[in-house]
Amino acid sequence: METEERILREFDSIAVVGASRDPSKAAHDVPAQLQAAGYRIVPVNPHADELFGERVYRELAAIPFKVDVVLVFRPSEQTPAVARQAVAIGAKALWLQLGIHSQETQRIAREGGLLYVEDACTAVVRSRLRIRKPTTPA
Repeated sequence: METEERILREFDSIAVVGASRDPSKAAHDVPAQLQAAGYRIVPVNPHADELFGERVYRELAAIPFKVDVVLVFRPSEQTPAVARQAVAIGAKALWLQLGIHSQETQRIAREGGLLYVEDACTAVVRSRLRIRKPTTPA
């Protein structure tokens, strides 16, 4: 199983660094699609209080529970710091969205034991693989 598929099949919670309030941006639309497919979305944005019906955290370290995947919508040059934070909070995977890549980030993630994907859209990959998370009854 490819790393992309493994991440999307095995993990349920996704912290979205750079989640956007603007519905016209991928950083809003992609997490919304993932949430609709059954993933728990944990938005990380220093300028919002609520997104996708969820509390927004200012930084990864502020999230008071474990998250499996850190999904990044930030410029490539900002991703090494995000990778260090992902390792520090015990995430299992780091995914850089389409157009985002960094050799340093890849090194930090791999040395920290994280599964790593870069330059790929989670929503496109999830759709192509037809992955949906089962919803739990309320």
